Amino acid sequence: MTDGKLFVLAIVAMVMCAGIVKALIRAKHGQPIDKPSRLRGHGASDIEAERKIHLLSTENERLVGQVSRLEERIAVLERIATDPAERVAREIDALR
Repeated sequence: MTDGKLFVLAIVAMVMCAGIVKALIRAKHGQPIDKPSRLRGHGASDIEAERKIHLLSTENERLVGQVSRLEERIAVLERIATDPAERVAREIDALR
């Protein structure tokens, strides 16, 4: 074989090894190993990506609200736990 053919074979081997390493890394992190972008349709994946973004944004807003409510409840519990017992008893009696 000539040097040119060996050079081309070396490049092809490096590209194949890089693809295998990339697939192994994606599999290790739980990401799907899908077809190259030139072989898959772009329209469906864009709509799916937008849907996922919308769902994640909605869930994020819900969780932020939930965390805020829990922080308020924790603040009340901390105040009850650190205040003197007489003061808490007076406040409870005042509410009756």
